[in-house]
Amino acid sequence: MQYALPLVLPDVPPGGVCAGIDWATADHVACVVDMAGRVTDRFSAAHDKAGIAALITRLRKNKVSEVAIERGDGPLVDALLAAGLTVVVITSRQVKNLRSRFGAAGAKDDRFDSFVLADTLRTDRARLRPLVPDTPATISLRMAVRARRHLVRHRVAVCNQLRAHLAVAFPAGITLFHDLDSPISLAFLARFGSQDAAAGLDEQAIGAWLATIAVRGRPAPASVLHARLHAAPPGATGADGAAQAGITAALTVTLAALSAQIKALATQIAGQLAAHPDGHIFTSLPRPGTVRAARLLAEIGDCRSRFPDPESLAGLAGVAPVTRRSGTRIAHGFRWAVNRQLRDALCDFAADSRHASPWAAAIYDDARARGKDHPLAVRITARAWTYVIWRCWHDGTAYDPAKHNALQAVLARHAAQTASARQQDQ
Repeated sequence: MQYALPLVLPDVPPGGVCAGIDWATADHVACVVDMAGRVTDRFSAAHDKAGIAALITRLRKNKVSEVAIERGDGPLVDALLAAGLTVVVITSRQVKNLRSRFGAAGAKDDRFDSFVLADTLRTDRARLRPLVPDTPATISLRMAVRARRHLVRHRVAVCNQLRAHLAVAFPAGITLFHDLDSPISLAFLARFGSQDAAAGLDEQAIGAWLATIAVRGRPAPASVLHARLHAAPPGATGADGAAQAGITAALTVTLAALSAQIKALATQIAGQLAAHPDGHIFTSLPRPGTVRAARLLAEIGDCRSRFPDPESLAGLAGVAPVTRRSGTRIAHGFRWAVNRQLRDALCDFAADSRHASPWAAAIYDDARARGKDHPLAVRITARAWTYVIWRCWHDGTAYDPAKHNALQAVLARHAAQTASARQQDQ
């Protein structure tokens, strides 16, 4: 199998110098070193339009063409790339370990870190790769799916806060409907958000209220809701109940607003995914779902040189273990230095794919049979999927189960077992 060659740095940087930038929210420290490791310039620049422009001008004055930095996104990186500079990402975790090259104290200093970045770019060129950004369509999709995921986390937190509050103020509000954050549950709490407000509800009143609510699905009958309402423990009443009702209203409005914005972002993501050139690759996978397919696409990206082989994808996603060898001892451990967003997206897909793909189910079940716990079995399944996804992604073709030989072998084995069982029954 032929893999695409990764982009590499030249043996000697154009201009004969390397630069390192210690990124910060207020200002940045840049350091320029020559090929002998001597500092030729060191300066600071503010994190604003004028400061970034001055930083790039001074780098050009020093004949800098390559810059090492600790992060691969943000306005500074965008400006460096737009200026035609080669950007190399050396993570903060790596910089922390690289400091010991120059001293054992382990002190942290922005000026020193900029030198560490520049000098590492000078000495470790064979192991470093330049940053190749994704297309704007992929970057905007990544921002959308991450924003939606953050809002989902906020919604879960607010829902838990509302549940804890209702347990004291209005316990019936928790058990009345299946999901506390469902539209019908939030509508009920907005209308009857306290023990006093719901005390006078009978079966007819609940039925009349249900008739005014337009929700998807079929809610429980009014008689069932009435029974649940009066079977729950009593909540706060009187002045205390009124005060608690204000808190209920605030949390309910917040939760409803979060749900609405999550839904709006999901609609936006669906449109972006449909318009993306690689969208058909990820939507063709087993049981992907719109948001899940968009997360996979956004986190993997569309720069093929970033992952020259499936192993590089599995490594960055954290689904391949770290092997440690010392003498005759060999140990395999959890990989920590990974892209957590990518790992979460790939494992989320792999965990659900076993319900739609017999091949994925067989890998997961085999791992469980060997004593692996659920998270490890999911990572094993995700690692197997990286080879399939990488091949489709690299070739730009949709996933075709008929061409997936491993899947066809599993299906043939299941068919043979079924036929054998039928013969035995006869």
